[in-house]
Amino acid sequence: MADLFKEVIPSILQTKQPFILNEQDEKAYSPYMVNKALSFHKDTVLFANEMNKYPSLDKKLQADFLLNIVRAYKRPYSKWFKKAQSRDLSVVKEYYGYSDAKAEEACKILSDDQIAAMKKQLYKGD
Repeated sequence: MADLFKEVIPSILQTKQPFILNEQDEKAYSPYMVNKALSFHKDTVLFANEMNKYPSLDKKLQADFLLNIVRAYKRPYSKWFKKAQSRDLSVVKEYYGYSDAKAEEACKILSDDQIAAMKKQLYKGD
């Protein structure tokens, strides 16, 4: 079974070695994660988008397409973007016991004074 970040992505971007050798490798291949990883590079984002248009294609077909169409060279590492969580959101989540989605909606309605009162009530000391 091929590791996504140690074998699959480097194979597509640099080495051009086939990584789907049997059915077990094909089942383990995640087109979503590969397309997400390729979307961080300027020259491969369009290929990833093309594969996103056709999610019903066979995994082996998607992998072979990317393996053969992406030009091989070493690209600079790019970190994956993570959604930043605001301090107010975590306060509202803890205060009301809300999920992320509900807390975001509540933050839109609550005033700064109300959020400050929640912070004061939840303050546990240093």
